[in-house]
Amino acid sequence: MRQVVLLALAALAACTVSSDPIAGPPPAPISTNAADSVVAPVSEQPTRILSQRDADRLLGNTGLTLQWIGWERRGPVSIAPDDRGVWHVRGAQTGSDGGELEVDGIITETGEGYFILRGTVAITDTPDRGRECRADKIWRFAITQNRQYYRLREFEWCDGLTDYVDIYF
Repeated sequence: MRQVVLLALAALAACTVSSDPIAGPPPAPISTNAADSVVAPVSEQPTRILSQRDADRLLGNTGLTLQWIGWERRGPVSIAPDDRGVWHVRGAQTGSDGGELEVDGIITETGEGYFILRGTVAITDTPDRGRECRADKIWRFAITQNRQYYRLREFEWCDGLTDYVDIYF
């Protein structure tokens, strides 16, 4: 036992910080204080425009709807590129009963009859009070059957109800 302790002490003594100028100074201690940490911003790639026609449709959109809230009064949608060419989307529709649809994120690609959104889709208090659906992920919207809107292609993403989220052009 005494030999094990002596060997352990010898090994510990060998673990000293070098003052050798080639090895450099010892590393700075790692801070566990959240206020000291710096989070680098996510670098977004410019939105890929594979169809100018669809890009123009998105920029000139005429609103969004969720069928539970209604198709007669669309909610506003802002789609605009920033100075780096990243297209940001933010829109909402609110019903008279308090139900709400929100869409917020980045369009990563627009192509012939579709676009890809990376962001959040949220549905609150519709069609029933207390319903809460929110997901932050990659979503695909597409035009089908010559309709005048892009429809979210994932219909039953929350709780088994079929939600039609549409952005009109």
